[in-house]
Amino acid sequence: METFVLIKQVPDQNAKAGINSDGTIDRAKAKRMLNPFDRYALEAALQTKRQHGARVTAITMGPPPAIEVLYEAIAHGVDRGILMTDRRLAASDTLATAYTLAHTVRYAGRPDVIFCGLQTTDGDTAQVGPQLAERLGIPQVTYCEAFEIRNGILVARRAIEGGSQTVAVPLPALVTVANSARRLAYPTLRGVQRVQRLMRDEAARAEAIQILNLDDVGADPKRCGLQGSPTIVAATEKVGEIGGNCQVFQGQPVPQLVKELAQALDLSLYLATS
Repeated sequence: METFVLIKQVPDQNAKAGINSDGTIDRAKAKRMLNPFDRYALEAALQTKRQHGARVTAITMGPPPAIEVLYEAIAHGVDRGILMTDRRLAASDTLATAYTLAHTVRYAGRPDVIFCGLQTTDGDTAQVGPQLAERLGIPQVTYCEAFEIRNGILVARRAIEGGSQTVAVPLPALVTVANSARRLAYPTLRGVQRVQRLMRDEAARAEAIQILNLDDVGADPKRCGLQGSPTIVAATEKVGEIGGNCQVFQGQPVPQLVKELAQALDLSLYLATS
């Protein structure tokens, strides 16, 4: 079984990031981290390795420093990594990103399952996974909380409003993993030692992590990056410190507490009808 997991390096949410003149994040100055939502997808991919002996490939798209998240994935037990990096990919929106990743996936092999995080903390669109599935022409399961694979069928429990839903799809399939799924365990000692070897040995690193560009995968540069992105960032601004105070209502019967709250919020209409 072949399993792919798509991961992304994003700006650290706790660090200050600058804004470029075109409204995009200045990623060169921002502290970097693995997208938190992708940690659940990574755990799901590793589950297929533990249960089915799958070979797991982690794919990321970004500038050269994005190789850091591939090292992290390998430390957790991923077998190989692929970095799609090209200056022409700068400022890609979800449409251009899904187009590029589709070409990368086709170049990399024929996966039985592709796992993606639910969304990313820098875009919050949750669009890339479903768009990629459409481009690849395979079924998709979104908001997946748990799954099992048997006889070429993936059976998944997905979160929906007010409950859950069980669905079954044939392989190959793409799954976006909810952040209510199983959490990623700590890196393994063997994985950490392997990463240390890769960082010292250029030949071993080249064998474990493949670095690709648009020409390698046959993608049209006009459909990538800013040129291939119909989404326009109209404006971006920094949000200042969020202040405020808290008032606690207690020590009274509930109806009285509600009236006190309504008075504090100046809900005159509620007071007039209560």
